[in-house]
Amino acid sequence: MYIIQTYNKIAEEGLKDFDREKYTIVEKTDRPDAILVHSTPLHNIPLGPELKAICRIGAGTNTIPVEKCTEKGIVVFNTPGGNANAVKELTLAAIILCMRNVLAANEWVRTLKDGESDPGRAVEAGKEVYRGPEIMGKTIGIIGVGAIGSRVARACHDLGMQVIGYDPYLGHARRSELKHYVRFVQDVNELYAEADIVSVHIPLNEANRGFVSREAIAAMKDGVYLINYARGPVLDNEAVCDAIDSGKIKGFATDFPTARELGYREALCTPHLGAGTPEADENCSVMAARQVCDYIENGNITNSVNFPDVAFARAEGDRLTIMHYNRVGMLGRITEVVAAAGLNIENLVNKARGDMAYTLLDFNEKIPEKIAEELSSLEHVIRVRLIG
Repeated sequence: MYIIQTYNKIAEEGLKDFDREKYTIVEKTDRPDAILVHSTPLHNIPLGPELKAICRIGAGTNTIPVEKCTEKGIVVFNTPGGNANAVKELTLAAIILCMRNVLAANEWVRTLKDGESDPGRAVEAGKEVYRGPEIMGKTIGIIGVGAIGSRVARACHDLGMQVIGYDPYLGHARRSELKHYVRFVQDVNELYAEADIVSVHIPLNEANRGFVSREAIAAMKDGVYLINYARGPVLDNEAVCDAIDSGKIKGFATDFPTARELGYREALCTPHLGAGTPEADENCSVMAARQVCDYIENGNITNSVNFPDVAFARAEGDRLTIMHYNRVGMLGRITEVVAAAGLNIENLVNKARGDMAYTLLDFNEKIPEKIAEELSSLEHVIRVRLIG
């Protein structure tokens, strides 16, 4: 019986995918086989020897100690795309609300409730202050054109906008798919110089912390609208506030407001609502459950942030999964151990991701546990699992 520990409320639709004859779902345990988590920070939890996987219900994994997990052979999954439509919709809403001054206008109109019985005359007299531009014909620069950014790009194109994209990590094939409605630039400063609206959709990691810096904001057009539905620290938030003060930024929308940002009428602040829809919760929880089950039962990895994705159908017998450092000769050492035991490998797949590698070996027979023990003793091997 495998123990799945949940942090936060996980949509029941996903939990249904766990066969209760194989899995127990609990909120508290000292010995979980896997963890499902929304946004609860896990940096201080113990990573016991039973723990095989952590899956983030969503995309961002900055609340998970990924490096420590990697050292212990714990796969960290996320669910990219499961909440992408939810974030896309709120991003579009934020753009329109900012540019049309909807919140400020609504706030002003409500002050008329105690005046004359028909506020229509006052509304007509005062509405000029709140007029804002249309989005059609404007240029939006999208930083990060992945699962969410690409959806935002397509929607903006369909609404009549010009779309510029910056994403140095996007593959050539994906760029080709998107080129019909996104013009990609190699230099983000080119995007800053042309965009009426800048929307950020990049993950939070050390490389991206403060990505939209004071210098970046200075390179933007005067009166730019800045939208952040990625993560708060990918912006220099003090620089953002200073730019609002100076008028450089005309409108700002964020799902991660700072105390200072809450004081600006020009700032549309929401409480981390981007992925907060019932549909997104269900989509992500189903993805998470299926990924975790497939890994625990078959050793297949899909949507990992720290190990290479490796997934294929099993042979009739046992499967060995081997996590190891990506070093010259490792595959030869692994197969030598298997050959010395007189075992025939039916299927073998080996993939690397940076310094990490993952090898799957399939057999058409039962194999002795001592093979897993011998493989575990090899230099540079992190973790070995025998799946019967």
